[in-house]
Amino acid sequence: MAKILYLECTRCGAQWTADTPQTLCPKDGGSLYARYDLMAIRGSFTPESLAQRESTMWRYREVMPGGAPVTLGEGFTPMLASRVTPNVFVKDEGLNPTGSFKARGLSAAVTMCRHYGITRVAIPSAGNAAGALAAYAAAAGIEAHIFMPRDVPVANRVECEAYGAHVTLVDGLISDCARMVGERKATEGWFDVSTMKEPFRVEGKKTMGYEVAEQLDWKLPDAIIYPTGGGVGLIGMWKAFEEMEQLGWIGSERPKMICVQSSGCAPIFRAWQEGKAASEMWQNATTSASGLRVPKPYADYLILQIVRDSFGSVVTATDAEIHSATLQWAREEGIFAAPEGAAALVAYQRLIASGFLKPSDRVVLFNTGTGLKYIDVMEEIARQHRTKPKSRNVGGIIQPY
Repeated sequence: MAKILYLECTRCGAQWTADTPQTLCPKDGGSLYARYDLMAIRGSFTPESLAQRESTMWRYREVMPGGAPVTLGEGFTPMLASRVTPNVFVKDEGLNPTGSFKARGLSAAVTMCRHYGITRVAIPSAGNAAGALAAYAAAAGIEAHIFMPRDVPVANRVECEAYGAHVTLVDGLISDCARMVGERKATEGWFDVSTMKEPFRVEGKKTMGYEVAEQLDWKLPDAIIYPTGGGVGLIGMWKAFEEMEQLGWIGSERPKMICVQSSGCAPIFRAWQEGKAASEMWQNATTSASGLRVPKPYADYLILQIVRDSFGSVVTATDAEIHSATLQWAREEGIFAAPEGAAALVAYQRLIASGFLKPSDRVVLFNTGTGLKYIDVMEEIARQHRTKPKSRNVGGIIQPY
């Protein structure tokens, strides 16, 4: 296992010890990256060394934090070749424990919480991260405090309660939940595992980058389309590509990193369109894709920089387009995607139509969760679109249809 040399601020570059729990850079509030002694393992940790390892994200344990992991079998999800679109692959994160990609980040974060002896954690969540934290905290014997918008999909609330987490439903958005955690964490003794406000959720998410490379035989795709709320997966994959280059596994090539957001909550899209280095709070955010309802990602500056450095793009999808794409994937590919994941299909179709992507480009679309966690949302959308048949009263008798 590679040693964590230090934690590095992504804003000012200051270095901090990983021997004690850290959240943000004390100097400027920047998110922290774990930096490893990669040169020490370059000769022994190779693609060939992975051959007989477990099919979880911990197969990359040399570049993962902590000792014995708190694991429920997360990671190494399928890379599915599209049945209808050549050169398109779907990375199906819905097959993770708790049904979403959030399992990766929370497995790593809870592993380090246990390593540090932390016994109480808190998180604001749009839904899926809450369920993942509740599950991994239960597995680790750690007390979890969850703050979620009241209108999250029912499955998110039910699973958190089933795992024994302390759940607070908030009349507002994830930003309101984050404010409540921030106001109470010091007095309550909670360690805050909010998105990009501790250094290890991104370490779990970066394994998606390692898997994309491994599952495509160590040749990165031309583009990756990623549903972006908090953006940790996008940030983590970019970090993974950097590490793999240092390890000698890949060269300097990089895929175009493409963010897709809901048109009802698109702070990254607006900042991208305006050429800004950071986003502004999106007012009156609304979308049925709850994971994309993040009015201002904390690490927006990293997301935008990655899109620029990769010559990528940012696009939006309406709720109607997302719903249509959900049904299209289900009926054509046999994948019942979360709304956030279906947004990636909308983005691909739009970018092909605009010429930004070519049909010959190898493109990975991320489905970030299973549609089974959105049954109530999907049923409500379907109910709104149903049409009742006209009555057929004949001779005063209501005839059967």
